[in-house]
Amino acid sequence: MRNAERPAVGPIHSNETEHEPTSGNLYDTQDEPVMRRAIAILFHASDRGCPLPYVIVDFARMWKEQGHTVTLLFGLDTFVPADIVVVHVDLSVVPPEYLSFAARYPLAVNGRVRDIRKSTMSTLLVRPGDGYDGPVIVKSDLNYAGFPERSRNLAGQAQRPVFASPSEYRVFAEAGDVPDAWYANPELVVERFVPEIDGGFYRLRHLHFLGDRVTCVRLASKTPVVCGRTMLGVEPCEPHDEMLELRAKMGFDYGKFDYVVDDGKPILLDANKTTGALGGVLPPAIAAGRRYRADGIHSFFKDT
Repeated sequence: MRNAERPAVGPIHSNETEHEPTSGNLYDTQDEPVMRRAIAILFHASDRGCPLPYVIVDFARMWKEQGHTVTLLFGLDTFVPADIVVVHVDLSVVPPEYLSFAARYPLAVNGRVRDIRKSTMSTLLVRPGDGYDGPVIVKSDLNYAGFPERSRNLAGQAQRPVFASPSEYRVFAEAGDVPDAWYANPELVVERFVPEIDGGFYRLRHLHFLGDRVTCVRLASKTPVVCGRTMLGVEPCEPHDEMLELRAKMGFDYGKFDYVVDDGKPILLDANKTTGALGGVLPPAIAAGRRYRADGIHSFFKDT
């Protein structure tokens, strides 16, 4: 685009929810005897009294059904003793005082994950003068176009951001077509545009995990915006070892990675530590996938 803008030709991802095949029993969810534990989930103070459309809330329900005690904490006012705390602060940069608070617990899920801005983790960044002039995509630096920060009045951004949602991210035919003002805008990042196209479909992979429980699916879409609204199908797939290794390197105990495969190489597009949840009655496969991953909480206690 920039003499003339072209429609995107690859995945502009959504990191809000999970997707699973709509049928089939893919996961072994047999209940096993477990020792009862006290689990705390730490939210940002601004989430108090607000809807909590997150997968972790469904996990909490399942943990209670297993006999665990689950306490939701909003902010840092009260320390409630527990065997483990899940840091679930839906901001791109977790305030250091939240991580310090979590460190008071014997175990802290995602206690090492501080910053998921694209400028911090992306391997696809393009900057003026770096010699790359192929296709690029311009995104917000913050997770999910900065919506979590804006919704909490914590953005520190202009009231009218360049992109209000990921569906507005822009693809340019050449890096040189990107307006200079966008390169200079600290709210934005410019990345090499690397789609995964197979069988006439745009593809995007979702790697979901908690502890030692991992599921992975590949979405298909006829449009470049690969997300729940546009996907035409979803199939289970094997996660790439490189993504599992990267997850460990980045310190992620819980969350979702969005990635594509280019010439056999998996490339991370987005890392999310507060996965959103689909509402309503869940398809059986999604419900089974959640229950399978929820049991990953037990893996943190294997050596205790």
